[in-house]
Amino acid sequence: MDSKEITPLLTRIAEALDRLAPAPKDSLSLDKGNAFVWLADPDRLQKVEEVNHINLSLLKGIDHVSDILRRNTEQFASGLPANNALLWGARGMGKSSLVKALHAEINKTAEKKLALVEIHREDIPTLPRLLEVIRNSDRQVILYCDDLSFDTEDSSYKSLKAVLEGGIEGRPKNVVFYATSNRRHLMARSMMENERSTAINPSEAVEEKVSLSDRFGLWLGFHGCPQEVFLRMIDAYIEHYKIPADLETVHGEAKEWATTRGSRSGRVAWQYIQDLAGRKGITLD
Repeated sequence: MDSKEITPLLTRIAEALDRLAPAPKDSLSLDKGNAFVWLADPDRLQKVEEVNHINLSLLKGIDHVSDILRRNTEQFASGLPANNALLWGARGMGKSSLVKALHAEINKTAEKKLALVEIHREDIPTLPRLLEVIRNSDRQVILYCDDLSFDTEDSSYKSLKAVLEGGIEGRPKNVVFYATSNRRHLMARSMMENERSTAINPSEAVEEKVSLSDRFGLWLGFHGCPQEVFLRMIDAYIEHYKIPADLETVHGEAKEWATTRGSRSGRVAWQYIQDLAGRKGITLD
């Protein structure tokens, strides 16, 4: 083999050895921050210097679910029993925003800061390895997965189901799992109907997959908001960011903005506020 053939081969060997080598201890520590992203291959916790979150008071129209999740999170922060939580429902209604806002709000007064660790959907199969890292920590950890769902032929849900409640060791006492999803049962209806039509025992096949959501002690539903709530969102943003505006004019523009997007939600309200602030030359800090 000449050098042109050997060099790429040696590079691949070196990269493979790097992946096999144990991660440095510092890269698996929860001691140097309050928010992290779990990255696999190689396993490491990447510190997030500043979490992208909004003030809890700006989340309108979700007071009931916010109160439930806050109580659960405060119990957990105090070292008391708490449930895993599935936040499901309409897009843009504040599911992920609520998790991040509560983490920030509770850490303002918590004697011992909560750690927030995000795991990406594609890294769910590595969840047992992450839990081993958390189990060995003395911190209380909210493990968070945004937009969690499973499709046909995706078997990684089995590892999540086992980790949430099953297994010999069970879930570590210092971790709760919060997930957001557009699907109540984390799987598309077409996927569940396909299971019924192809399985030898249709009810058992569907039960196997639906039982995943049963591992979450809290099911918190988020639904599309009426116009009144949508305008309350707009008003709250205007007041918080001190945007000079005539509310009657703003409400008319906001209604038109929502109509062109075919929905009313917290996300659509925020998009309108960004447009309004930009037109008025105001920064949203």
